[in-house]
Amino acid sequence: MVNGKRAWIEINLDALAHNVHEIDSHLPDRCKLMAIVKADAYGHGAERVAERLWAEGIDTFAVATMAEGISLRKSGLKGDILLLGYAFPSDAETLNKYDLETLIVDSAQANALSETGHKLRVHIAIDTGMHRLGTEPKNLSEIESILKCKNLTIAGVASHLAVSDSQSNDDVEFTNAQIKTYYETVSMLRDKGYDLGKLHIQASYGLCNYPQLQCDYARMGIMLYGVMSDNSNVKIKPDLRPVLSLRTRIIQVRWIEAGESVSYGRTFSTDRPTKLATVGIGYADGVPRHMSGNGGMCIVHGIKVPIVGRICMDLLMLDVTDVDNVTPGDIATLIGKDGDNVIRCEDFAAASSTITNEILSRMGPRLEKYYI
Repeated sequence: MVNGKRAWIEINLDALAHNVHEIDSHLPDRCKLMAIVKADAYGHGAERVAERLWAEGIDTFAVATMAEGISLRKSGLKGDILLLGYAFPSDAETLNKYDLETLIVDSAQANALSETGHKLRVHIAIDTGMHRLGTEPKNLSEIESILKCKNLTIAGVASHLAVSDSQSNDDVEFTNAQIKTYYETVSMLRDKGYDLGKLHIQASYGLCNYPQLQCDYARMGIMLYGVMSDNSNVKIKPDLRPVLSLRTRIIQVRWIEAGESVSYGRTFSTDRPTKLATVGIGYADGVPRHMSGNGGMCIVHGIKVPIVGRICMDLLMLDVTDVDNVTPGDIATLIGKDGDNVIRCEDFAAASSTITNEILSRMGPRLEKYYI
């Protein structure tokens, strides 16, 4: 129990370690886990997470911004750190200073970075159909020009699968086309004598639904933290353990009459005498405002109870009529286990009409983290 806190996050680092080894058991031969620790390790605390991952044998990491990479280096993290975002020419000196690798999205960026004179290790992004970042394979000469930049050492070639989470026929066909394009491009470049470094195209769902792919890295993000993005089915179901729990504390308990409305907008009214508990967490802490009325729940004394009325910036309300002996100071669990009941992050996200990736990465800075 965390005393005196209105709301907090609990991080189970042993569960993280379990997930590392469980995922590793599903990787193809010679394929290594690249740990995605961007967005503060999906809200889990990048420095502590990376420290434990390093202790478990992980030596390759990826972030989204240069500031994230610098922070990890300053914390003492060794190993390779890849910047999956965009590096400008003005960033070259800092990339070199902190030994950060970066993604290259086109020849203009490659030439600009090379012309700074700084020796950099880079990964070329090939756009096989995601159309977010990267150079399309039809522009093979542009990819070759990147490979020829004198101050850039090619550490890898990457792509990203747009719908690897879906098993619909159309999406499987699209994904297989992406995979085919990627490997054909790699083959053509290798036939021309280019050293492409490490190959990586799979993220979490790429591993689960296309485990046969032969790559050097699998970029593991959401699955590393013990959850999937949503409740969709996958071909391979690793035995994952959720790393994060989200808890808050009850502030006030009182009875209100039938027919009374609760919170802003009067969107919820009681249909019976109701025992209402107000808890100290809200949308400023990352609990989506529209979650109430869409299946949003908490666990109090091991019993699931509904969130009622509009969620406020700092508070939300629970119907605890059917729970005995609820008093101020008691704990309410929004994500995690309490007694025999559990609220999975996937279910929390479903009630919020989004995915777990967003829920975990948008939790507010007011939530302190406690590592267990």
